[in-house]
Amino acid sequence: MKTPRNLLALLSACALLAGGLPAAASAHGDVTPQAVDTHTLPQLGADWRQDNPYRTGPAHDEALRIGTSAFNQNCARCHGLEAISGGIAPDLRKLDTDCMSLASAKQKEACYGEVSQYFTATVRHGRTRDGRVYMPPFEGVLTQEAVWSIKTYLESRRVQE
Repeated sequence: MKTPRNLLALLSACALLAGGLPAAASAHGDVTPQAVDTHTLPQLGADWRQDNPYRTGPAHDEALRIGTSAFNQNCARCHGLEAISGGIAPDLRKLDTDCMSLASAKQKEACYGEVSQYFTATVRHGRTRDGRVYMPPFEGVLTQEAVWSIKTYLESRRVQE
């Protein structure tokens, strides 16, 4: 039986794409970080905060607006639109799921603070394992205000497991 020419072309294209996908997935593509305009937020200074200063208070809504845009510009291509991961990178809506189940308000706030510190360290310095970059560092590209705005956006997208 003779294989149709179109089927051979389709199979060749699929094989070519399949061969290139693992490299693109592991490298997350050619990601160029985008600066974020945060001039409308209270400026936080050079010392990094231990927890999200925009979680509550008068700057929350503006931080949420900026964080939504900043996430889409810098994070969505790996972590998914609306922070819903497609499997390449962690689902950041579940970043602090463990904290949500704590009964004590004091323990819950302490847990959120620990997760915030992990989050900012990861965003600033990236994640590398076995010489492979799993997340690029954003230090020097994203300001503290931009990082906390993104965290504010992620907190608005929280889901329980």
